[in-house]
Amino acid sequence: MPSWLNLMIESLPSLLWACLLFTIPLTLLSFILGLSLGFVAALVRLFAPWPLAAVVRFYVWIIRGTPLLVQLFLIFYGLPSVGIVLDAFPAALIGFTLNVGAYTSEIVRAVLLSVPKGQWEAAYSIGMTWGQALRRTILPQATRIAVPPLSNTFISLVKDTSLAAAITVPELFRAGQRIVATSYEPLILYVEVALIYLVVSSILSSLQAHVERRFSRYGGYLEAAS
Repeated sequence: MPSWLNLMIESLPSLLWACLLFTIPLTLLSFILGLSLGFVAALVRLFAPWPLAAVVRFYVWIIRGTPLLVQLFLIFYGLPSVGIVLDAFPAALIGFTLNVGAYTSEIVRAVLLSVPKGQWEAAYSIGMTWGQALRRTILPQATRIAVPPLSNTFISLVKDTSLAAAITVPELFRAGQRIVATSYEPLILYVEVALIYLVVSSILSSLQAHVERRFSRYGGYLEAAS
């Protein structure tokens, strides 16, 4: 067996363990919390009084206008200067959540605006409250439109979690760095890490296509694949 293949086989369990223990949980938690934050932020932008909407616009402007890596460094390395010390994983979770929240807020806001105003009027005309109209009429239609961009955000987040290695989170990429430090084989190990990310992203892309086809059967935005 070639030495490079033997190295990849030996390192695979450690890389997969780091992926399962840190990369996937960090991705899921960040996306769930970020999407929740983004949904609330979108509603504030659309329906809240202007002072609250201005605060949310400022938050989105700051997050979208600065690099994610800088945000992580500010949280993990900068906050201790003012007495706030966080472990690596919580710091990464906060950073990714804030980042995802800003981007998904724009997605949610756009898809809510894409639903015709007549749908709101029709809901009100049959006696629904604002909350009922949003939950029963607007969100089901907006969800179909939101699936592709939110799915793309989720897949990108899987790869972006590699930035957490910069603040010492022992996720997949960080595990690869540690093995490189002892094996002195960066090309082989980083190719292996890239392949793992590729496999995970490909699986998620397949799931995304399945969800899109399923929604398309019920009046979605996409023609069903033959």
